[in-house]
Amino acid sequence: MGKGGNQGEGATERGAPMPTFSWEEIQKHNLRTDKWLVIDRKVYNITKWSSRHPGGQRVIGHYAGEDATDAFLAFHRDLDFVRKFMKPLLIGELAPEEPSQDHGKNSQITEDFRALRKAAEDMNLFKSNHLFFLVLLAHIIVMESIAWFIIFYFGNGWIPTVITAFVLATSQAQAGWLQHDYGHLSVYKKSTWNHFVHKFIIGHLKGASANWWNHRHFQHHAKPNIFH
Repeated sequence: MGKGGNQGEGATERGAPMPTFSWEEIQKHNLRTDKWLVIDRKVYNITKWSSRHPGGQRVIGHYAGEDATDAFLAFHRDLDFVRKFMKPLLIGELAPEEPSQDHGKNSQITEDFRALRKAAEDMNLFKSNHLFFLVLLAHIIVMESIAWFIIFYFGNGWIPTVITAFVLATSQAQAGWLQHDYGHLSVYKKSTWNHFVHKFIIGHLKGASANWWNHRHFQHHAKPNIFH
């Protein structure tokens, strides 16, 4: 059970002893109306704040009652900025005798994943080539323009239609993967620029909703990657 202190959202006070909690206590708080999670052995009450979470409350809610350290590192590029919002939510920490991972997780898989991430970081695989993405976007726009010109100039006969379909299929497939990278905020350091280009590609070139894609696709990565 938790020891000491108020268990309300952001209950810790500066200078006061940090309350400690067991995994048994933390795992009780995995309800829609009561959500705690753990990051780097610190316990956070996200019950009220989850509705304001920029990534959506369902994504962060998947980790209620669990350790969310690896997901936190994977989904946030500017960790120092994000941690500013976490301070009011801090309510305590894991008891010293508790393991860093909750009892349902496979520690070996977690260690392997962290080793893989470290190897990718050492190889600079997370550093994007801005020129590559700019050229890719430009060639997609050129192909879309060519498809429009073929129909405009040659009409809608069988041959122009087949050629246009081939050009559009190629450009749309490329646009699908390009919006995927921007949607994951993996191109620029500033989220604003990633969101801007993502909305242009998926909204204007593919005719879909960027907000819908983020809501569904972020969960596609978040929930399956809970290591048990």
